[in-house]
Amino acid sequence: MPSRLLPIRAPFLTKPTALRFAKHMASNTGKKLIQIDVSSDTVCPWCFVGKKNLEKAMEQTMDKFDFEVRWHPFSLNPDAPKEGVKKSDFYKTKFGPVQFERATARMREMFRGLGFEYDMSGLTGNTMDSHRLITLAGHQGYDKQNALVDELFVSYFCQGKYIGDR
Repeated sequence: MPSRLLPIRAPFLTKPTALRFAKHMASNTGKKLIQIDVSSDTVCPWCFVGKKNLEKAMEQTMDKFDFEVRWHPFSLNPDAPKEGVKKSDFYKTKFGPVQFERATARMREMFRGLGFEYDMSGLTGNTMDSHRLITLAGHQGYDKQNALVDELFVSYFCQGKYIGDR
């Protein structure tokens, strides 16, 4: 049976074992494999919303496709302090009080639509360590990486946990 792997050119697939593994995954299910690369920051609420919407789209087409979602680091605020600052204070300073209130109301609405409560309590700060952890999880498998990203997003946006807490 011919492989139904979508043609891609990626450096990591130049190794024969990696290429065989990818073909094997696609041919076992008889579905085409779609690889999705996401550049995201763990303090970006729109990245959380996008992840949830992507998951819904993948669920709707899982009978036709297999998916491999790979997460890559992006820093919205590379100069953010490691020790963290109160989220509400940071965003009020960044956007101003009026825009802060509008954005917070909009995010609460978006999160409720996804079945979550948007929580502005807690601290925000440098996300470098969270990106290091996501990269490490990716070496253990993209399913583990995706689960970790979900856990980090929920912890930060819905439980008020600090993204820089080791």
